Amino acid sequence: MKYVSIILLVILTASCVGGGDLYYQALKKNQEIPSKKGQLDHSKWNSLLKKYVNETGFVDYDSFKKEHDELKEYLSYLNVNSPQETWSINEQFAYYINLYNAATVDLILMNDMPESIKDIDGPLGQVWLKKFILVNDKEYSLAAIEKNVLQKMGDARIHFAINCASYSCPKLQNKAFTAANVDALMDQSARDFINSDKNDFSNPDDPKLSSIFSFYPKDFTKNGMTLTEYINQYADTKIAEKNKYDYIEYDWSLNKQK
Repeated sequence: MKYVSIILLVILTASCVGGGDLYYQALKKNQEIPSKKGQLDHSKWNSLLKKYVNETGFVDYDSFKKEHDELKEYLSYLNVNSPQETWSINEQFAYYINLYNAATVDLILMNDMPESIKDIDGPLGQVWLKKFILVNDKEYSLAAIEKNVLQKMGDARIHFAINCASYSCPKLQNKAFTAANVDALMDQSARDFINSDKNDFSNPDDPKLSSIFSFYPKDFTKNGMTLTEYINQYADTKIAEKNKYDYIEYDWSLNKQK
């Protein structure tokens, strides 16, 4: 009975995710993301990030609340300027990463800065399944943007670029992703996270990894790399190859400035 319940939960969760109708392109094998100018204007989001997010990625939500209308305007702009077939893939990556991050901040502000994003309710008790993000006036969830778009676009660095408003998440960059900087900023995001205290490389022969690497193992190893090889691309301290790693418990407390 226990396993039947688990299977039913997985099926119900999958059916709630949605987002299969959102337009995106996936990277081809060994394709790199080009860095070239796009047509979208992310300057409003960039300005808000500069004001309210510090260098370590923590957010001054109390002050951000005073400009919540500005954030709403940016999200409205994204709503009516959704990805098209004519867009370059770098513009699409920037759009969906910014959409996810801006919508997450919006969600926190709408719910009066809870102690944890997981305190916010949603279908099946999962905030990630809550539909509140507008694209072409249709509502989507955070899970839809992450799982049915960004993950399927084929670059594991998105896991370091999107922020879930929690302490153990990769930091929220205090600049917007753009078509011109998305490749470089995803690279920086990967380096920032892998070399942060979210991982423990004090003993390179027995490192402790962020649970993110246990959440999405196939994303980090699908190009024939081992998890170790993937991490060592960005790690200042190279870690030893292991068959099994220990993972650090995830801290879901709000990523607010103290």
